[in-house]
Amino acid sequence: MKYFNNKLKIENISVNTLAKRYGTPSYCYSYNQLKYNINTFKKNFNSFSPLICFAVKSNTNLNLIKEIKKFGLGADVVSMGELMLALKAGINPKKIVFSGIGKTSEEIEFAISKKILLINVESRSEIKEIERIAKIRNKKVNIGIRLNPNTDAKTLRQISTGKKENKFGVNDKIFCDLVNYCKKSKNIILKCLSAHIGSQILDHKPYEKMLKVIDRIIKKTNFSFEFIDLGGGMGISYTGNKKLNYKKYCLAIDKFLKKHKSKIIFEPGRSIIGNTGFLITKIIYIKKSGKKNFVILDAAMNDLMRPALYGAHHNMLPSEKRNKKFVKNYEFVGPICESTDRFSSFKKFQELREKELIIICDVGAYGMSLSSNYNIRPKAIELLIKNSKVKIIKKRQKLKELI
Repeated sequence: MKYFNNKLKIENISVNTLAKRYGTPSYCYSYNQLKYNINTFKKNFNSFSPLICFAVKSNTNLNLIKEIKKFGLGADVVSMGELMLALKAGINPKKIVFSGIGKTSEEIEFAISKKILLINVESRSEIKEIERIAKIRNKKVNIGIRLNPNTDAKTLRQISTGKKENKFGVNDKIFCDLVNYCKKSKNIILKCLSAHIGSQILDHKPYEKMLKVIDRIIKKTNFSFEFIDLGGGMGISYTGNKKLNYKKYCLAIDKFLKKHKSKIIFEPGRSIIGNTGFLITKIIYIKKSGKKNFVILDAAMNDLMRPALYGAHHNMLPSEKRNKKFVKNYEFVGPICESTDRFSSFKKFQELREKELIIICDVGAYGMSLSSNYNIRPKAIELLIKNSKVKIIKKRQKLKELI
């Protein structure tokens, strides 16, 4: 996305043209950015060629997952619906990992019937339920056990998953007990040690600590795991500042693999899809209130939940750049009757006018997938821009459909 003659374009198509043709708010995705992200991710870890399973929860658009599948990626799913979606997109079942702490019996039965690569379990009760279903079906089921490595990912509290107070995984003592239990089972085949410490991680050091914990646990269990699932969580730069040092993370994994001959699995979501997405929204009103200027948009927290959910920041850009006058203290908000329906504040921003367009950046991950119909608001249209052509990949909802 760049400015040409002071007008913002996504892959050579004017944002103004997109808004005029498809309305606002609109989600737009750049295919070129998606392609670049996937190829770069592969290149960063080409020394050991991991199995890359896209975290479907980050973006659940069927057409985008079909594009991702063409690059040879698998899928990390956390519900029966996500598993069905991944299969419908054509992803090979042997490249699908089913994660999550609360799989129902119905979900487990469905996963077993589809012969997916792994079910990553998080409790003794879950193992017993898989064992019960597998016994009835006379099947042997491949599983992984998720370890809670008690590692602080140094990220937002709301998206931390690897500390002992988080609900995910099991501690080292229970992990060892579960390994011994699986060894005796006739219907369970233990294949994987899984760990995932959080999301939006921009420092390689927590990953290094996680690998040291995994190394210690493997020695403790004296078990040879075919797969080591390191989860995802690789962050992107929403502010243009810090970036994750993939080279150092790769070196740490290379060092780990000299001791353990396992296949590495990654479950990236945000790092694949995050910066491919843009939300085009129109200014409804500009309201002055003391020293603050509220820019009221037609997009709201139901369209993009991240800022309201955990104070996430997204950069905002005007569709047309003017270098004349700047205004202090713009706060971009939505029309929903909640104080948390706000996006970002800027101490200095170019002067805006009502009915102009604003582009919210880096919304590809956890944008549309977290959207809702709160206030009976229809979900936005989704567009894919590929080779300078626009394809509708999800129609805008209509009020008639909701009411």
